[in-house]
Amino acid sequence: MKKILFLMVALATAALANDGDVANQTLKAYSMIAAGLGLGLAALGGAIGMGHTAAATIAGTARNPGLGAKLMTTMFIALAMIEAQVIYALVIALIALYANPYLG
Repeated sequence: MKKILFLMVALATAALANDGDVANQTLKAYSMIAAGLGLGLAALGGAIGMGHTAAATIAGTARNPGLGAKLMTTMFIALAMIEAQVIYALVIALIALYANPYLG
């Protein structure tokens, strides 16, 4: 609870600061932290999802080797969908870093 309160006070200080340069620097720092954490979590989730997809495909191929080619095609489509989510997170992180509308 103390950490959340500290974060709220820090954000309020940055938002209400009279010196625009200090507020901009603080907002840039928070944008970098948010972009790094967001992209890291998205990559972690994507890696876990890809691992589960590959494991399920391998298990399905082991059960029925005749369906291996069909399962492989389906797996590649699923991997592309999972990777698209990580790319969306990358785009949002780049927007937060370089095209942030809150930076003056």
